[in-house]
Amino acid sequence: MVSRAVGNAVTRNRVKRRLRHLVGERLGSLPSESLLVVRALPASATASYPGLGRDLDTALGRLGITPQRPAVGTLVETP
Repeated sequence: MVSRAVGNAVTRNRVKRRLRHLVGERLGSLPSESLLVVRALPASATASYPGLGRDLDTALGRLGITPQRPAVGTLVETP
């Protein structure tokens, strides 16, 4: 979820795309029956891509989920 507080439409869409990709890399770590909602805070508008990834990993770690991400340069196919 990305509210208007994050920024204008261009900024919100950029944040959405980044978070969608970051979460997609980590879906294999989640239990199959889980439901995940990611809410972007206003600071995510100026956060770097790696910074968003670290924040997402921290949030998942608080839930007891260790993210399994592919190695850098590995092609990831999505269904």
